[in-house]
Amino acid sequence: MNTADNTPATPDPDAGTWELRLYVAGKTPKSVTAFENLKKMCEQHLPGRYRIEVVDLIENPRLAKEDEIVAIPTLVRKLPDPIRRVIGDLSNVEKTLVGLQLRPAAQGW
Repeated sequence: MNTADNTPATPDPDAGTWELRLYVAGKTPKSVTAFENLKKMCEQHLPGRYRIEVVDLIENPRLAKEDEIVAIPTLVRKLPDPIRRVIGDLSNVEKTLVGLQLRPAAQGW
């Protein structure tokens, strides 16, 4: 392990199950797209090592407070630590992977 390079620690995608929570508001086109995009990314980058929980804030609005949700759809990575959030329909795969720390950020971002 090289500790001299000041890069932030990136969770090992092979280490355990990733717990992801997707906050939506009903079955809107944006919410459905976010779920489909998330499922595709997980199948490609975390096959068999992820769990997705979908929380519909129309049915359970009090749950938004727990993860400090201010916009929807929002994806929260609960495990591995640290908690990470990605807002939107997750259609920008590169930014979503970087936001979840599944891929390092490209230089110049």
